[in-house]
Amino acid sequence: MSERVPSGTWWHVYPLGFLGAPREAAAQAGVAHRLPALLPWLSYAAELGMSGLALGPVFASETHGYDTVDHRVVDPRLGDTEDLVAVFRTAHELGLQVVLDGVFNHVGRRFEPFVRALEDGPAGPTASWFRLRWPAAGGEPDADVFEGHARLVELDHNSPDVARYVSDVMRYWCDLGADGWRLDAAYAVPPSFWAPVLAELHTTHPDAWVFGEVIHGDYAEIVRSSGMDSVTQYELWKAIGSAIVDRNFFELAHALGRHAELLSTFVPVTFLGNHDTTRIASRLDDRRHVPHAVAVLLGVAGTPVVYSGDEQGFTGVKFDRLGGDDEVRPPFPERPDQLSKLGEPMLDVHRQLIALRRARPWLADGVTEVSHLTNTTLVLTTSARNVLGPGEPSASSNPDGTDRTDSPDGTDAPVAQDPLGSPDGRRIAVALSLEDEPTSLPLPGGSWTVAAGVGEVGPGAVRLPAHGWAVLV
Repeated sequence: MSERVPSGTWWHVYPLGFLGAPREAAAQAGVAHRLPALLPWLSYAAELGMSGLALGPVFASETHGYDTVDHRVVDPRLGDTEDLVAVFRTAHELGLQVVLDGVFNHVGRRFEPFVRALEDGPAGPTASWFRLRWPAAGGEPDADVFEGHARLVELDHNSPDVARYVSDVMRYWCDLGADGWRLDAAYAVPPSFWAPVLAELHTTHPDAWVFGEVIHGDYAEIVRSSGMDSVTQYELWKAIGSAIVDRNFFELAHALGRHAELLSTFVPVTFLGNHDTTRIASRLDDRRHVPHAVAVLLGVAGTPVVYSGDEQGFTGVKFDRLGGDDEVRPPFPERPDQLSKLGEPMLDVHRQLIALRRARPWLADGVTEVSHLTNTTLVLTTSARNVLGPGEPSASSNPDGTDRTDSPDGTDAPVAQDPLGSPDGRRIAVALSLEDEPTSLPLPGGSWTVAAGVGEVGPGAVRLPAHGWAVLV
């Protein structure tokens, strides 16, 4: 498992939408310094307890940021290099790391090497950067494009020049202060391409955290063969929403079993929404259940990422049409204090659960098990992972294998163990109910206290109100 796994929670911002940039780069003349308007929001994220900022595409592009035309130039609709470096600097002062969105599977048609390839012909120095089919009679070639989008020309990842270019770009921005990369559409790029590129990055920036956008496929094998630290956990994303909507927690339990298997290889990036998906508050048919989803996200292992606005209960539906992303990529006000007060209850839920998680960094790669399950009720526990083999004592163990701690008199006192082998206090429970009436859910053995949500702890159980939830420690 990668040593670069970050603990804590990340805040995801899609900057072109967040900062109200024009839809098309051609609609703006010159440089508009919008990135400085992000600085007050960094304080907001830090005060919320976030550990890092996952910043969407910031490089020069034609429209939505994923049709990059120059990876070394900040999009003029957002500002310039100095503005972006100021974001890095301010974030670091606030204790936040910053991960950039690297779009390295495809580029916009005005990407300079592609323009040169069209001008110079099949023998030109950049023609090998792309998969081009040149007509025998001359003229513009046919190019491979990303998922049918004619404006998104795919790079040829068998080209050493492409690998060198991507390596140089990644190192360039890490030199200037970026702490890592999200690799857009990583599922479309051969893992064999990433392995040497990321190995080279980590020779100069060993702490750079890199995760890939992977929607489907063998997550664990992609991580193993690519050198990425993690990938996005779309399986869990789907299961959280559909299990709640369909009143079928068995689906979520199955997904959590898969999630546990992945954690033996890497720590997945978990989320409830992003710039490409319908927001969780719109995805669920009963808004009372949004905190249930948040409790799962922040109560299980992984590196949770909260899409900006979700912590305020924003709504928004993604449509498959021109402009279909607009609802989920809205502009934000100039300052956090201009947000509607209607978002405060959901913000409080996030604040409580992020604080709980921040105090328990072991949750990043903890062990999650379902201890109670019906269609409409669920109790899951996440415990600190026992990194030792069965019966293998550690330097902090007693001869009988129990952990020990320093007692007030200087002797080593045993620490109580829970059923999963984790010291008492290094586990949490998430209890959820979709029932229309109050209900009691059984808890694993131990002494439990409600840390978030509403619940009444009794002997061996927690009583939840109708449609209730609680996180217990």
